Amino acid sequence: MGHWWVRNIIEPGKLPLLLALASFVLTFLVTRVITRLIRAGKGPFRNITPGGIHVHHVVPGVILMVIGGFIGMAGGPRGFGSAVAAVLFGIGVGLVLDEFALILHLDDVYWTEAGTKSVEIVIITAALVALILCGFLPFGVNELSPDETHDRFLVVRTVGINFLCALIALFKGKGRMAVIGVVIPFVALVGAIRLARPNSPWARRFYARRPRAQARAKVRAYRHDVRWSGIRRRIEHLIGGAPSR
Repeated sequence: MGHWWVRNIIEPGKLPLLLALASFVLTFLVTRVITRLIRAGKGPFRNITPGGIHVHHVVPGVILMVIGGFIGMAGGPRGFGSAVAAVLFGIGVGLVLDEFALILHLDDVYWTEAGTKSVEIVIITAALVALILCGFLPFGVNELSPDETHDRFLVVRTVGINFLCALIALFKGKGRMAVIGVVIPFVALVGAIRLARPNSPWARRFYARRPRAQARAKVRAYRHDVRWSGIRRRIEHLIGGAPSR
């Protein structure tokens, strides 16, 4: 275990990333527990409202991200300072992304169905950081051999193709696959090949005069949503709390 830790975490300089990920996830979970207690009127926690203004926790989150970011840039990639910066930054990200839906809608939608978007963003972010921690790099660069990385054409071609697949998946209305596909190119490739979502920019551009393709896209999207939306919603409600009815 000690040898694995040194070889995979310490030597590559990934300890700050691990600390940031751990503090990010832990902060999000603790924050959700506290907000659910406040919502239920239990425990000693209350909303912070100085002067009648509700201070959302995205505010201290932004402050911690700024402090952690500047400390990290000033202190270098290693040492005690980088560890402190990583923890501060991770805590800040946890607080900010917990209210991602508020930032997106510019409205307090925390306990609405729209507010579950924050939970989804946190899950995707944690998964992407964990993949990078495990050795994955954006656009499949990690899949190149040492000899191939010295060939600029191969590097540019690999990054370009994988970026194009992720972009097509995004325009086909498959945002989750596009984001994950940045780190795992095969996911983006699947999203780029399959039919677009019926309301996506791709469908509006290329399916407008193809009623058969439109119909197939609607049927596939309906079947996908029926199969997975309920499961995803239950997971989000379990983690973040069910929205108010």
